[in-house]
Amino acid sequence: MSAVVRDLAEVNAELQEQKERAETVDFKIITFSLAGKDYGVDIMNVKEIAKADKFTFVPNAASFVRGVYNLRGDIIPIIDLRTFFHLPQDKKSDGQENMLILRINEQVYGTIVDKIDKVVGINHESIQPPHPIFGDINIKYISGVVEKAGDLYIILDVIRIFGQNKEEEKEKEHGPAGDGGAFYAAKAKAEPAQEQRSASTDSAIGFIKEGLTALRHFVASPVNEVWIHRRFSEWSIDRIAGDLQLRGASDADEFLSRFPSPCLGTFWDDDYASAVKGMLPNLPAGLIQVWNIGCGKGYESYSFACILKSRYPDSQIKVWANDNDIMAISQAPNLVFDLDDVPEYCRAFTVKGSSGYSFNQAIKDSIVFEYHDVLHDNPLPDLDMILVRDLLSYFTEQDQNKLIANFTERLKTRGMVIVGKNEELTGDSWSSVSSDPVSAFVNNA
Repeated sequence: MSAVVRDLAEVNAELQEQKERAETVDFKIITFSLAGKDYGVDIMNVKEIAKADKFTFVPNAASFVRGVYNLRGDIIPIIDLRTFFHLPQDKKSDGQENMLILRINEQVYGTIVDKIDKVVGINHESIQPPHPIFGDINIKYISGVVEKAGDLYIILDVIRIFGQNKEEEKEKEHGPAGDGGAFYAAKAKAEPAQEQRSASTDSAIGFIKEGLTALRHFVASPVNEVWIHRRFSEWSIDRIAGDLQLRGASDADEFLSRFPSPCLGTFWDDDYASAVKGMLPNLPAGLIQVWNIGCGKGYESYSFACILKSRYPDSQIKVWANDNDIMAISQAPNLVFDLDDVPEYCRAFTVKGSSGYSFNQAIKDSIVFEYHDVLHDNPLPDLDMILVRDLLSYFTEQDQNKLIANFTERLKTRGMVIVGKNEELTGDSWSSVSSDPVSAFVNNA
């Protein structure tokens, strides 16, 4: 009888140990479905989940490569796991594909699946070895299977699917990797077309540049070259494949819709003003002189004057505000507004009048509004700063160079130029002190 009791006690202890082990979560997976079966991947390899319906086609890529996708500025390859594993497709009526964004060895991939389910916590000891009976895919891509709450999950080995170890790198020179690396084999197959794709991209960008100049007088140059290429990558994903060119003014406007700096034609909001103030240099007390080119109705000039008064309270501020729009420049000195329309940092410099609020005399006296064409000579003193947001790109490249050379002459050494958010000054004469969303450069001459 005592032996039986001992045996039962051992069995109960073993069952209790198994139960406690099963309830201990030390491994989590993101679960999803493919062709009606449940799968999972280690949550540590999952960067995020997403939905998308537009991918840019990649010529000569393997059939399971759906294309590339712009993930907030990063161009990533998109792999359809259904095609990769030769599984039937689950077509979406709305065209949106479910994607797991995976990070494998510092590389990011998008993977298309039928449906993304949930996060499941398990104990790693409950994972069983893979067996062909558990899936319709090659067993070498399965790291194990696990049961949880009555559901059976097939855990994919994404390292083997996408990874490439040193041995496989060596094997790639002689043929496809035998233990995974399937994606890299397909990628290697597509690489001969890289030069052709590059030439095609350069040609497409060239036509875009010509269209922007013809339709909207926007001139491509080193001032905006980086932005144009970044915008073209976004454009390529947003547009239907093969329809990348500008068909008219509306297309040009759409392409340029992401070019403008914040708060154009309005008072600078508190966030933008704070960013500008934060990058202004330390200057000795005295007279600070600024050239504001293209000031329009004066919203930018007043905003910057308030920032300067706050940043340099012991200095005298003088802003030379110019524009070639005679109607706008004539209205600027008498600007009247509702207090609710003025950002917080400006309110200390406002006064109430019979028609509404305006800026106090100290701010008004600090700004000189003048009608002027920037391409003509202007007898200005030595300047501490130049404010010329989003204007350079609308001059010919020859005039851009002329203006930039003029900036170098007008500015004091270490003087600052604030250009548009998506513009830059290149060459040895300039050092970037930019901080998103403000693009600023210091004169080294």
